[in-house]
Amino acid sequence: MSGSAQAWRQFGDGPLSRITSRVYILLVVELLLLLTTLPGLLPLLLLSRDASNLPLVAVFLVPVGPALSAALYALRHQRPDLTDLRPAAMFWRGYRANLSGVLRVWVPTLLWLTVLAVNLAYLGVVGLPDWWTVPLVLLGVGVTLCAANALVITSLFDFRTRDVLRLATHFLVRTPGVTVGNALLLAAATGITAVFSEAVLALVASVAVLAFLRIGDPMIRLIEKEFTA
Repeated sequence: MSGSAQAWRQFGDGPLSRITSRVYILLVVELLLLLTTLPGLLPLLLLSRDASNLPLVAVFLVPVGPALSAALYALRHQRPDLTDLRPAAMFWRGYRANLSGVLRVWVPTLLWLTVLAVNLAYLGVVGLPDWWTVPLVLLGVGVTLCAANALVITSLFDFRTRDVLRLATHFLVRTPGVTVGNALLLAAATGITAVFSEAVLALVASVAVLAFLRIGDPMIRLIEKEFTA
């Protein structure tokens, strides 16, 4: 019996088993991401790409925040051990635990970005000169990158919302590698959506979330070291 257990442990610790377990975890998280974002993604795919639809886009993106948070939680806490694979349980645990906190960050972010996007789309109508495009775009990028940090922090730690926002802003400067990495990931996601569609981005969502988590690892380690017991 002990020999069989030892053989199974060796199999479970091998490179092939680790790859298999990682693929399985990503597939399960991908399916759960699609399931939890489907109420917003389906109508979003049917919308025409017109500036007048920007408020509706924001509404349809509301379910995405809690889903991303749950995926971050699941990928962070699930061990790649074939004898203890529970990505679905981890996903739903993170979804329930983080739902209210994530929405307090995610919904205001969508509101801010919608206002900025509408102003960009209707510069002439609102009476803004063309040079306003640059500061509005920079402000939108800054809001998005701060929200990205806040999403990771809210998903993995238990802080008050105001402390989450302070830490998110603080680490924009303190961990420039994380900020640049998130900016590049955002650019890639925007490019995929522009060239193909939101559906293509959704199909690789779990891989994107894993990349997002890996990029944020230096920030996560510093928070664990300096701001948690």
